[in-house]
Amino acid sequence: MGNVDSMSVRDCSEPALVEVQLMCKRFGSLGFCLVIAAGPTGLSAATAKARADSPFTEHQESHWAFQPVTTPAVPDAPRGNAIDAFVAERLGERGIAPGPRADKVTLIRRATFDLHGLPPTPEEVRAFLADESPSAFARAVDRLLSSPRYGERWARHWLDLARYAESEGFKSDETRPNAWRYRDYVIDSLNADKPYDRFVLEQIAGDELWPGSAAARIGTGFNRHYADESNAAILVQRRQEILLDITDTVGAVFLGLTYGCAKCHDHKFDPILQADYYRLQAFFTNVATDDEIHLMSPEQREERRRRQAEWELATRDIRAQMDALLDEKRAEAYQTQVNRRSPETQEAFGKPESERTMYERLLFQQHMWQMRYHNDAKLANALVDEAKERFRALEAQLAEFDHLKPEELPVGIGIREMGAEAPKTHILSLANYAAPLNEVEPGFLTLLDPEPATYSPALGGRSSGRRTALAKWLANPVNPLPARVMVNRLWHYHFGQGIVRTPSDFGLMGERPTHPQLLDWLASEFMRHGWSLKHLHRLIMLSETYRQTSSFREDAAEADPFNRLLWRFPPQRLEGEVIRDSMLSVAGRLNNQVGGPSVYPALPEGAAEPRGGWDVPEQQHEQDRRSVYVFVRRNSRYPMLESFDMPDTHESCARRATTTTAPQALALLNSEHTLGWARGLARRVLEEAGADRNRQIQAGFQLAYSRAPDAWEKDTALTFLDTQSKIIAGRAAAGEALYVPDTFPEAMSLEEAAAVVDFCHMLLNSNEFVYMN
Repeated sequence: MGNVDSMSVRDCSEPALVEVQLMCKRFGSLGFCLVIAAGPTGLSAATAKARADSPFTEHQESHWAFQPVTTPAVPDAPRGNAIDAFVAERLGERGIAPGPRADKVTLIRRATFDLHGLPPTPEEVRAFLADESPSAFARAVDRLLSSPRYGERWARHWLDLARYAESEGFKSDETRPNAWRYRDYVIDSLNADKPYDRFVLEQIAGDELWPGSAAARIGTGFNRHYADESNAAILVQRRQEILLDITDTVGAVFLGLTYGCAKCHDHKFDPILQADYYRLQAFFTNVATDDEIHLMSPEQREERRRRQAEWELATRDIRAQMDALLDEKRAEAYQTQVNRRSPETQEAFGKPESERTMYERLLFQQHMWQMRYHNDAKLANALVDEAKERFRALEAQLAEFDHLKPEELPVGIGIREMGAEAPKTHILSLANYAAPLNEVEPGFLTLLDPEPATYSPALGGRSSGRRTALAKWLANPVNPLPARVMVNRLWHYHFGQGIVRTPSDFGLMGERPTHPQLLDWLASEFMRHGWSLKHLHRLIMLSETYRQTSSFREDAAEADPFNRLLWRFPPQRLEGEVIRDSMLSVAGRLNNQVGGPSVYPALPEGAAEPRGGWDVPEQQHEQDRRSVYVFVRRNSRYPMLESFDMPDTHESCARRATTTTAPQALALLNSEHTLGWARGLARRVLEEAGADRNRQIQAGFQLAYSRAPDAWEKDTALTFLDTQSKIIAGRAAAGEALYVPDTFPEAMSLEEAAAVVDFCHMLLNSNEFVYMN
């Protein structure tokens, strides 16, 4: 029925009339219904009353996504695996024949981009072409899946969903120093093929289920990646906005539902009550930040405690004198912070700790770093005269004992709880924290499980156990949504479109599955094989559907113009991260170091340094790490990645936009970075080919495209190199600076070497380089 202001119903049957009346009752805020006439009676009064009393319509209850996952029988097919059988059946309904298999160069290039986010090396291409066995492609897929490059490539997809960033967002956009450990956790989990159900459990309740595992606790960082207005004056509002963000994200990522609509009212389309929204939120109402997840072994922690105690004893008198000088300033700063808060917050902060409610303790804990105003250096600057001189002298004395201090404690960030007791959760009128309505207990979707969730305190009473109950429900094979949603996400990332083309909206307003039986078969296969993502990758990539050519066929396009039924492999433009990494790779500059703190590659000329800083390392090799390791500042995405549609990390992103804009062309044509990568590629070409132009063209095509040029391409490139050398000679005579490789053969002139750079620059700017076919 959609967004309508009025609806006219003529000659309805009674069931249809009752359905319209229910829609008007449920969706009355959209407009009004005008019922002109009803048709013949077809529904008993008792049935009509039962339907009218139900919170959901029959249409909502029977929606495909809420039905149990089944294991459909695999249709007969002339070729391929079960995937091909389901796809061929749908193609046959439209009279479309499946496409032929792509050539081997296309396949190895497609698979390498898909699993590694990089082009294959010439050695990898040669090895694959030399392997003539029927299992050659299967072995190539297994090799790609076993590499650490796989986790780096596919972590980027999950980080988009998790709205991963390393800063707070909003005005100040402060850095979260250890957020990168969650990124490494995702990479490690994918490389280890951690079962997806375990992956879900860790991210929702890893701290409760595996308190001794640092990785599981860091996994809870999924719900720590909310944007946060750290300087908010009304802490209750700030807290509620965080809970709204967590609720929306969990609903979208794991259930594939747009929960957000239900924060203000019952969902207008999906069977999600407003109470369901706050029942889900109640699982998280007790969470607090945990930004000090210790990563040391027990032995390391003991040694650190020993050294810390030694340092504290040696410096006790010095630190006491420094504290005495700052105590008054600290008190003033603390009171200034308190005075800026709302009256309710001031009242809570004015209470002794023992008298604060659980909710007040949560607010206090979340904001304590700011209330402490712990930046002693800033406070010391406010001292004057003798006090300031005395503090500086004591500071110098303290520094003499630095050799005793233990190394900085390695920590990760996530979430935890402050006790078994949780604040009450209320339905909020229009999501307004100041307008609570009925109280609710933690629970799931009423349609699937209407009873309140059962849970018990965890960690000896240090945690409520609520999130464990939610995590187990999300990882339960009986739940019809999580397996379907994740299988569809993998399909989406492989083919550029999901079986359901709205990956985070399986509701009534989302698109219907193009291959519903295939979706269920894959979901059941996923769970039967231990929730293994790598098993799904193999199934998909070894199908004939995946190995099809991407060539256009006019007859097929007439029957299926948008290729929904997959009569060819969909060509896809590479993401900005893959384009950057590929250019670094073919230039011979890619730093393949795995994991660790994020890096800050140099910003383009003229770009302003973001608020929060952008600390570019001196060593170029450090800047040339993979894009998954580039620092993600919420308010200032790295310019090249932003121009190629990197998502806004303030919210979960299920599918990236693919735009074609002028800034993209300018980034590849005019950027000093791209020119530098072209110089690197030219250096590799000349190292391999020397001054021989024919070999230069051959080497350039092989490095950039994994293939040899055809006759026309070769002649065109030869003409370009000859003409461009002459043009560059004229520019050089006019005093223009030339872009040349670091080294080039003595037999070549400066102008000829610069022409090779321009040739390589052209290769990097071509559609063939930035598209996966």
